[in-house]
Amino acid sequence: MKFGKYLFHITLTQDALLPAYKGSTFRGLLGHALKRTVCALKNQTCAACILRQNCTYALVFETAHALPAPENGKISVPPHPMVLEPPLTEKRNFTAGDTLTCGMVLFGDLNRNLPYFIYAFDQMGRIGLGKSLNGSRAGFTLASVSFGDKTVYSKEDGRVTLPEVLPTFDLNPDQNESPGHLTLNLQTPFRVSTKTGREPDLPFDLLMRSLIRRCTALLNTYGDGEPALNYPEIAKKASQVRLTDNRLAWFDWQRYSSRQEKKMYMGGLLGQAAYQGDLGPFLPFLRMAETVHAGKNTAFGLGKIKLETRNQ
Repeated sequence: MKFGKYLFHITLTQDALLPAYKGSTFRGLLGHALKRTVCALKNQTCAACILRQNCTYALVFETAHALPAPENGKISVPPHPMVLEPPLTEKRNFTAGDTLTCGMVLFGDLNRNLPYFIYAFDQMGRIGLGKSLNGSRAGFTLASVSFGDKTVYSKEDGRVTLPEVLPTFDLNPDQNESPGHLTLNLQTPFRVSTKTGREPDLPFDLLMRSLIRRCTALLNTYGDGEPALNYPEIAKKASQVRLTDNRLAWFDWQRYSSRQEKKMYMGGLLGQAAYQGDLGPFLPFLRMAETVHAGKNTAFGLGKIKLETRNQ
């Protein structure tokens, strides 16, 4: 599965008041700007629109209507082809001239539609970000968009250069790499079903079930299909990896859904957990999850993880 990770560099033109977690703010504004940019049949719902399978907005924000589920029947709803990575700073008050960087990961053929996302970000700056201050939201300019060490768009020339080659994921374990210790850092809320009424923790087998489910769903939908995996053997090995240090806590987060007109509760686990055991077979999934995120509601930037491994 091809993927592209892009960084959108913006400069505020007005003072801004933003929430501590900015995922919902950026995603909501992106959806509004993208729909205004690409929607051709504005009196139609996405579910009824004959253009939905080729519409950038529908593919990202109404994925279940735009794409059929894979034929193998293991996935009832296709995963979203985009992950947003909002600025992680908890700072709320910003002044004109401050800069922010918002990341975006696109999967599969959606990378061809990068110009639409760049134009949508430009429109987001005109609409304004965050809460209204002195009668208006904070405007910003999109200074540039980078892909790795390359600039694919800059405000100065106004042209978009699509990457010539996109990276792919390799789920084959490296036989020369088998660390015995792993530290997992949950940088944004990780939403996974856990038992209620107990201290928050994340057993390794539960973690891997979640990661494998997400990774294979993405490969099924936007790649070459589901990889051949021995699921019983993977589950057995995962159950033998021990949780040795649990520094996780539950983070309560809620957002308001304009589309559903109600508050949505989207809490998850935050913090750090350490594991010990035979970790080599699981590293490809863990490293893929560093890019595609883990758990539920990844389109809002939830489930961002970072790994640290060591042999001793």
